[in-house]
Amino acid sequence: MSVNELTALEQQVDDLLNRLDQLKRENSSLRESQSSLMSERSQLVDKTEKARSRVEAIITRLKAMEIDV
Repeated sequence: MSVNELTALEQQVDDLLNRLDQLKRENSSLRESQSSLMSERSQLVDKTEKARSRVEAIITRLKAMEIDV
């Protein structure tokens, strides 16, 4: 192998290592975002269920009021 080939190979390895580091950072960032979004989704599902329960209770009371009238 010539010096030029070794230099080129070394550059490719360095490029690959840099890309690996970049992908690791990106992956970590995406995992954090995913975790945050999943938590937010869970909170929104809970809020939706509570709102649904309140609306159903209101509807039940309104129906009961119709019967009483």
